[in-house]
Amino acid sequence: MSRLEPLDERYPMQRQLGLEAAPVVLINLFTLEAAEEAQFLDAWRSDAAFMTQQPGCISTQLHRALGGSSMFLNYAVWDSLEAFRAARIRPDFVTKRLAYPASAVARPHLFQKLAVPGICEA
Repeated sequence: MSRLEPLDERYPMQRQLGLEAAPVVLINLFTLEAAEEAQFLDAWRSDAAFMTQQPGCISTQLHRALGGSSMFLNYAVWDSLEAFRAARIRPDFVTKRLAYPASAVARPHLFQKLAVPGICEA
């Protein structure tokens, strides 16, 4: 099972989950031992297959760090924080966390798209 650590210690996931926002982007940074990469990818594949079937999940993508690093970044878009909360407490999802390798550390954080005039629109 992966260990959870806050990406921002001042605003951990439990605190974020008490908010209302829509849409939201989950960024989850994973670090793990290189020898456990295959187990991690199998666990993430199963996890992502489940989550993408949940109401409100728009998309997800996994990225690998360059240079032989054993760091991965998951980027998932949800139509609302409410939908993300509902999916994450489902018993099926809770048991999926058990499949992640022991060395895996997950650092999840929620974000919202920001409009920057002339560059990107919200």
